[in-house]
Amino acid sequence: MRIKRTTPRSGRRTRLIAVATGFLAAAAFAAPTANASEVQTFSANQLTQAGSSVLRADVPGTSWAVDAKTNRLVVTVDSTVTQAEVNRIKEQAGGNAGALTIKHTPGQFKKLISGGDAIWGGQYRCSLGFNVHSGSTWYFLTAGHCGEVASTWYSNSGHTTVLGTNVNYSFPGDDFALVRYTNSSIAHPSAVGSQSITSAATPSVGTTVTRRGSTTGTHSGRVTALNATVNYGGGDVVSGLIQTTVCAEGGDSGGPLYGGSTAYGLTSGGSGDCTSGGTTFFQPVTEALSRYGVTLP
Repeated sequence: MRIKRTTPRSGRRTRLIAVATGFLAAAAFAAPTANASEVQTFSANQLTQAGSSVLRADVPGTSWAVDAKTNRLVVTVDSTVTQAEVNRIKEQAGGNAGALTIKHTPGQFKKLISGGDAIWGGQYRCSLGFNVHSGSTWYFLTAGHCGEVASTWYSNSGHTTVLGTNVNYSFPGDDFALVRYTNSSIAHPSAVGSQSITSAATPSVGTTVTRRGSTTGTHSGRVTALNATVNYGGGDVVSGLIQTTVCAEGGDSGGPLYGGSTAYGLTSGGSGDCTSGGTTFFQPVTEALSRYGVTLP
């Protein structure tokens, strides 16, 4: 299964300089108090260079995003990443290694795709994201890595009820696909479950969000980073993602991330499961809508 623990910050040292006061013979001398907090800051360019160095290190099971509050590049590593590989990432960063904060997450980063039900293509199962349209032509969005492995999608595991066929997909780099409905008897409501969806936006860090998928149903969590990059291995690197603490499992790929009536993203991948929790990444839906020139109902 390829599919959001806070650890202490690295690279920030606080040095307290003790104050000494002495009295000498006929005169008293009070040493000046010196309380110095040495905080290293990094420019936007240095943080960008640090991100590029993590990409060059090419360690599967890693993701990275800038944390504006700490002025660091947070590198999240899954359980498959060894200490030697962490050291390699730091070595690759060179003079910018101090800008890195290494965080560990359980499980393995994988694309969330598996055999099952929901929307079926070939031997794989994914999840429908959002229904969209251009004029009177109807489509749905799902994950790009789902579009990569199947071109025709069905509503059942027996492949007897067709939904539609791929128009286009983008993966890796991005992770979204557009499928055109070819079955006129299939309804395409704006809702995700019982929740009506009327708009699309990008959430802020800290926003509470909800995900729905064909394997694990509905779960909530919060956004921990924006513009995250994840390396799933095998050259499958995706950037510009929303990083969250929402759990997900295989088959949830492509499913919707939303908050109230606002659409946020499409499930890409992550680690863990809905028993122990984990880190999950989402493709921002606004990018897919803009790329394909489609709108929500």
